[in-house]
Amino acid sequence: MTESIRRSGEYADPSQGEGQAPFPYEQQHASSSPHPSPAHPEWPPPPAYPPAQSYGGGTGDGGGTALLPAAPAPAPKKRAKGPLALLAAVAIAAAAVGGGTAYAIQELTGKDTVASSSTSTEVVPTGRRGSIAAIAKAVSPSVVEVTAALPNGTSTGSGVIISDDGEIVTNNHVIADATSVKVRTSDGSTYSAQVVGTDSSKDLALIKAEGASGLKAATLGNSDGVAVGDQVVAIGSPEGLTGTVTSGIVSALNRDVTVPTDESQAQGQDDGQWPFEFGGRHFNGDTGSSTTTYKAIQTDASLNPGNSGGALIDANGNVIGINSAMYSAAAASDSSSAGSVGLGFAIPINTVKTDLAKLRSGSQS
Repeated sequence: MTESIRRSGEYADPSQGEGQAPFPYEQQHASSSPHPSPAHPEWPPPPAYPPAQSYGGGTGDGGGTALLPAAPAPAPKKRAKGPLALLAAVAIAAAAVGGGTAYAIQELTGKDTVASSSTSTEVVPTGRRGSIAAIAKAVSPSVVEVTAALPNGTSTGSGVIISDDGEIVTNNHVIADATSVKVRTSDGSTYSAQVVGTDSSKDLALIKAEGASGLKAATLGNSDGVAVGDQVVAIGSPEGLTGTVTSGIVSALNRDVTVPTDESQAQGQDDGQWPFEFGGRHFNGDTGSSTTTYKAIQTDASLNPGNSGGALIDANGNVIGINSAMYSAAAASDSSSAGSVGLGFAIPINTVKTDLAKLRSGSQS
């Protein structure tokens, strides 16, 4: 989902070093007599020709430390000043080290954004790319369990921290119709949370943990760069098992997934499964008549009820999707078909990023 930005001071023009004596020589000459005494025979006699302009800034009639023709003074170079020049300088420097440009622009312009990258960022330690253990260690602190109290029970899902003061992205169906919301972080800390904004057309919601500070924000990657076959890791709270980590691959892209927009449908399932439609088939129950369709990332990483709103993560530790729909036959009477069947879907993180401004504005839709 830190960089410190150093502001460069004004530096003297390097071209001005020509034709000027270093400071120690100026100081030495300033303390010398303007008329050298003949009592020092080791000094060379004065030249027989008129002296050129003194090199070193001495006083008197030709008593400088060196005599050289004066070079024409170079035209002073104008330095661009102000926030635009500073912004350009920092952006170039950030681009040179990779992955920090978005944060640099945020700091200089005051834009309210999240820790994100226009390209893939190395969140896990160098050399451990693709290590599930390394990804879990780096990203688990950025994933929370979300519990919503409802008029007819409770709903449990997951969420992804996107700011250190407690902004959390989750699915709209996790918190729909909630009378109160609580979140629990990976270290066991619990916070009450307020719903900031919702967008049922994308099944997204933004909540805010009250009084939170110093939380670890996830790094949001670039879902446009995801390819079929890429390794992914899912972190969430399936069946209330906080911080569960599973892995798999991206099995397909741009899947048309249809989910309910009617909030009563979101909580109308006794087994806690979120109904959705894909390829003309209904999964986990009936989606109802009020629905919306979005393009999703398909994964075979094991997802179960409670993973909704959690993170789908790439091999570098960047969040590339918000897990939102999964087929689970756990309620089936046939034990051979119980559990995840490797059919899960995630909302691409680029969709989330484009929706953040709307969610932050407090829109409830």
